[in-house]
Amino acid sequence: MTAAKLDAIDLKILDAIQRDGRITKLALAEQVGLSPTPCWMRLRKLEKAGIVSGYHARIAMRVVAPVATVLMEVTLASHRQADFDRFERVVRDVPEIVACWSVGGGVDYVLKVMARDIDAYQRLVDGLLDREIGIDRYFTYIVIKTVKDDIALPIADLLPAST
Repeated sequence: MTAAKLDAIDLKILDAIQRDGRITKLALAEQVGLSPTPCWMRLRKLEKAGIVSGYHARIAMRVVAPVATVLMEVTLASHRQADFDRFERVVRDVPEIVACWSVGGGVDYVLKVMARDIDAYQRLVDGLLDREIGIDRYFTYIVIKTVKDDIALPIADLLPAST
């Protein structure tokens, strides 16, 4: 997959909207140094290209209710494509699993689970094991404190250096 060609103004637009998805057209234009219409046209172009994939509200769940955040490493017993597909299909349908990454190294997946409490997490794991979706081993890491959980990506820092 090739990287999209973005100029400095596109990068400013992306940075601004990821920090404030509710920014007004006028405020966005002022922030990036364009008039409103060209700025809005650029934003629409970024959306149509799939670079901006959505707008979301960030919920402070611990303010709403006490929750347990758990990271879970999973290793599958077998490594055929069908085994990965089956596991991933099930994971997508479990609402408490809020993130899942297929990783290289000593484990196959890392999951982020949000559960009402540790008992609820264990019931979720028991349910996954009962479904026989190929889990050989799993390790649980209970999040005690969130030190950093940025949603804003360092876009300019992640782009290849100009030559």
